[in-house]
Amino acid sequence: MQGTLLAEIGKGLVVLVGVGPEDSQEEVRWLAKKCATLRIFEDSNGLTNLSLQDVQGEALVVSQFTLYADVRKGRRPSFIRAAKPEIAEPLVKLFAEALETHGVPTRIGEFGAHMLVEINNDGPMTIILEREAQ
Repeated sequence: MQGTLLAEIGKGLVVLVGVGPEDSQEEVRWLAKKCATLRIFEDSNGLTNLSLQDVQGEALVVSQFTLYADVRKGRRPSFIRAAKPEIAEPLVKLFAEALETHGVPTRIGEFGAHMLVEINNDGPMTIILEREAQ
């Protein structure tokens, strides 16, 4: 069964965003700036010296509460550590908006929907970003 294409990007990042109950607008803005400026793209010498901004890349933001899965007990993941939708959804939207303010064209998935996300991963770079407690 084919669905509707919601969003697509060219060269850039697929950002899976998990929101915890303690996350704030300040953290979201910090993470957006970090994503936009992190030097993870190769330059002409094959060195990771370029940012998403430098390569004029795009971002696809997908809410992913399952990043907060707790599997320490039993065999069924618990998602109790993920923020409730009324907290998470506005922060995911703010993250996408904040990326845009850093000059990154951004598309966003549908919050809470079952989506088929197709990724052509060009390289071995997968990074978990979290802001350390201040």
